[in-house]
Amino acid sequence: MSSLPTQSIHPTKLPRTVFNTIFAFPPNRDTLGGTAYFIVGNEGNILIDSPPWDETNQNFLQLHGGVRWLFFTHRGGIGKQTPEIQQSLGCEVVIHEQEAYLLPGLTVTKFQEELILNSQSQLIWTPGHSPGSACLYYSEHGGVLFSGRHLLPNHQGEPIPLRTAKTFHWRRQINSVQLLLERFDTDSLQYICPGANLGFLRGKQMIDQAKQRLDRLDLKALLQTQPIL
Repeated sequence: MSSLPTQSIHPTKLPRTVFNTIFAFPPNRDTLGGTAYFIVGNEGNILIDSPPWDETNQNFLQLHGGVRWLFFTHRGGIGKQTPEIQQSLGCEVVIHEQEAYLLPGLTVTKFQEELILNSQSQLIWTPGHSPGSACLYYSEHGGVLFSGRHLLPNHQGEPIPLRTAKTFHWRRQINSVQLLLERFDTDSLQYICPGANLGFLRGKQMIDQAKQRLDRLDLKALLQTQPIL
């Protein structure tokens, strides 16, 4: 049996239920307040980005059947304790090939444009925020997109690509949004689970009416926006 990690001085709260098969972890200081998610499925459980790594969360994952895949949406979702997470859970680490070098010494599964994990889950390369930024699409519940920091809620709770001083390539990020718009319709994409800024959702656990909201984005105007410092 694997040993428990060193406990945090400030233990985290239990993950929140988003849907009956999806859970959201509390913000992780190790990933600048990023939100990690957990999908429980018959074909293998998926952990999306690094949660706060303490006894509370490790026990939660183990009680729900462990983790088969640990998928990183972007380099900012990689926590310092990733080696401990992989060793403790015995999971397969999946990351886009352009960011795999950030995990030296670990055995990782790399992908290029897309990767099917199982019959319900698919990884989609959406470069721009970072070179290897990617989303996970989960076909249950009307279609859920785990967007990492590729799409985040703004102050009004609307999903939007945000240009920051650290954005790798803004035009590529806008192009990645356009490809998602072309890929999905209102029946196949009903929710977005963003990787940060959940406070702007004002208590909601996800962004609903996802495709309709994305359709309202003015991508040409967004190209002209200046970085948020």
